Amino acid sequence: MASLTVRQLDEKLKRRLRLRAAKNGRSVEDEVRTILRSAAADVESFAGTAELAHGAEAPIGPVRKTAAMRVVLIIGGGIAAYKSLDLIRRLQDRGAHVRCVLTRAAQHFVTPLAAAALAGERAYTDLFDPQSEFDVGHIRLARDADVIVVAPATADLIAKMANGHADDLATAILLATDRPILVAPAMNPRMWAAKAAQRNLAQLKADGVRLVGPNEGEMAERGEAGTGRMAEPLEIAAAAVAMLRAAGALAGRRVLITSGPTSEPLDPVRVLANRSSGKQGHAIAAAAAAAGADVVLVSGPVNLPDPPGVTVVHIETAQQMLVAVEKALPVDVAIFAAAVADWRPLHVSGSKIKKHGRPPTIALTENPDILSTVAHKKSGRPRLVVGFAAETDNVVGNAEAKLKKKGCDWILANDVSPATGIMGGDRNTVHLVTAAGVESWPPQSKADVARTLIERVTAAVTEFKR
Repeated sequence: MASLTVRQLDEKLKRRLRLRAAKNGRSVEDEVRTILRSAAADVESFAGTAELAHGAEAPIGPVRKTAAMRVVLIIGGGIAAYKSLDLIRRLQDRGAHVRCVLTRAAQHFVTPLAAAALAGERAYTDLFDPQSEFDVGHIRLARDADVIVVAPATADLIAKMANGHADDLATAILLATDRPILVAPAMNPRMWAAKAAQRNLAQLKADGVRLVGPNEGEMAERGEAGTGRMAEPLEIAAAAVAMLRAAGALAGRRVLITSGPTSEPLDPVRVLANRSSGKQGHAIAAAAAAAGADVVLVSGPVNLPDPPGVTVVHIETAQQMLVAVEKALPVDVAIFAAAVADWRPLHVSGSKIKKHGRPPTIALTENPDILSTVAHKKSGRPRLVVGFAAETDNVVGNAEAKLKKKGCDWILANDVSPATGIMGGDRNTVHLVTAAGVESWPPQSKADVARTLIERVTAAVTEFKR
């Protein structure tokens, strides 16, 4: 459906659509779907400006959307190119959006179709491709990335990089970029040891290019072994993430996040719990880690994988969560996204409670208020304390009251009525409540909410005196 829509547009509109897709790190088809979803919700115009749904409060400031970690993967022409297909997946597992560029030599080992299928969008091969170069596509690829990874980097490709060649798409991107470059060399051991190759590598290092590998081991040629094997995809992906963290806006900052529900036992088989999925808290932890922060995530019982690059502490009860939170202090920022149970049974039965004709009377006692406890600390209080308010009515009013009562700096309020589908769903609509006022964000994915929040946190952190 999306491709039919694009074909029927005039050329000027197609160009705007391609530019918008490139800017947001999506394929044209995905961009069309995004626009249609936004238009249906009446929250975003075609030009890309965020608008509020009817009846929402006016925002105090602009709301910016951000994309995932953007990686341009340049695949060189060596036998190790087959590993680059696995590298695409490894990068995606770490939250990256990957665009692939294949040199002419690389296409003898892997196909653009294979790379495109794994990356989820077309692979680029030609410097003079009329479909992308109408808007100087090689410059766009060079700039619309957070990091450029070259894997495998052959001796020939390294030589071209070191000497500033730009005679194909890959080398033109590498010469035009101002983004970090990570190179994974792969070549025969004698080529690796050659003086010319070492001179070229020394030049790349002097230019600020980072290397991962090569490793020692068997070569593709029978009987050949030594240093020259391309680093494994897991190593390369980890190095790329580490590079971005080192340069991230929250590098050197420690962030504490709570996520998910708590589970309060009644007896060995029954619990008091809630419907929280932990998706929003986990997304915030992933976004903070992507921004370079040292993240501790204290998570209740959820059916979600641990976010990569995050220290995760798994707990069950509210009391356990408080202990884990206090152990994680001090931190620069604390974000309390967990849906902590307000009460727990006063007495927990050591055996399963049986039916005896009438329901048992269960006495409850109040759980510790983790947000208030941390926000009211006299010493060691995080510089920024952020809470969440899950409400079913008077959402903003209740959040404003909670902000004053709990003593935190910000509250993110959302309507979790069953009709919204937010509790356990993939989308969220939040209001950022601060002492300065209320800012209503448009409906968006929980990942986008997380990235927008971390942008705001980053802006606040820059005001801190280190």
